[in-house]
Amino acid sequence: MRAVMQRVLRASVTVDGVSTGAIEDGLLVYLGVAPNDGDAEVEWFARKVSEMRIFEGVSERAGQMDRSVGEVGGAVLVVSQFTLYADTRKGRRPSFIDAAAPEVAAPLIERCMEALRSCGLCVEGGRFGAHMLVDAVNDGPVTILLDSEEMGRPRRG
Repeated sequence: MRAVMQRVLRASVTVDGVSTGAIEDGLLVYLGVAPNDGDAEVEWFARKVSEMRIFEGVSERAGQMDRSVGEVGGAVLVVSQFTLYADTRKGRRPSFIDAAAPEVAAPLIERCMEALRSCGLCVEGGRFGAHMLVDAVNDGPVTILLDSEEMGRPRRG
């Protein structure tokens, strides 16, 4: 799983002029799924998104990011994004062969959204496979990349 997580003041997604999801203060998460992703990646994703301390809190140092989206009462807007698996090494047209097929990706994205809800978060979403218009006001800006391929690798010393 790959995700681009952005701290936002507000974000919304529309399909054919109809809003499918909108949030205030929280995280806009673009989420891509790989063919071999499963339960372990869903759990990892939900834990990372719900616990990542990227919001300013009430610490002694001004500007310290020390609170999670749940701790600040924020919401999450999840937008499926197979293009996070673009392979651009050759030529001028990206290949998406590393992205999961829709029949694999769609249920996993739904499971990720449910896992976030089970963490107590308000979760909105786009519409899988649709042409979506995403509108966001980034806060900071703070943008974090997540990749489940990193979940077992230790941090650099």
